[in-house]
Amino acid sequence: MGRILGVDYGRRRVGLALSDPTALLASGLATLEVQTVGEALKRVVAARVETGADEIVVGLPLNMDGNRGPMGDEAAEFARRLGEMAGVPVRMWDERLTSGMAERVLLDADMSRQRRKAVRDKLAAQLILQGYLDSRQPPADPRDEDDDGTG
Repeated sequence: MGRILGVDYGRRRVGLALSDPTALLASGLATLEVQTVGEALKRVVAARVETGADEIVVGLPLNMDGNRGPMGDEAAEFARRLGEMAGVPVRMWDERLTSGMAERVLLDADMSRQRRKAVRDKLAAQLILQGYLDSRQPPADPRDEDDDGTG
């Protein structure tokens, strides 16, 4: 099992996160300021090579009803093109609510507006990737629970 790169795609900022080598925990990696889709693609591929990630997960922004809007179509096209360039599997993962969740975490941490802007996309990528990693884990076996402490 190898590292997985998480991507929160945006037109001007792209958040990146990276899993640990066991693919259990996601950590924020960087927020890339970009001018074009082409630049975003090149920089994500460079991050993939630099980190040695074996897989990439791109957040798919869906509407609350599960349908794709224009940004969802854009992210899917970005993922498709990334898959052609990256040399590793590229998967999409539902990112509904991750940006809002990231914003709430940063507000709760009492960060300034400028600092939030710098970290939000990286944190959103981390939340996307962690959701994907968690989905790959087998469900817990209730028989392993030790409620009464008798072992």
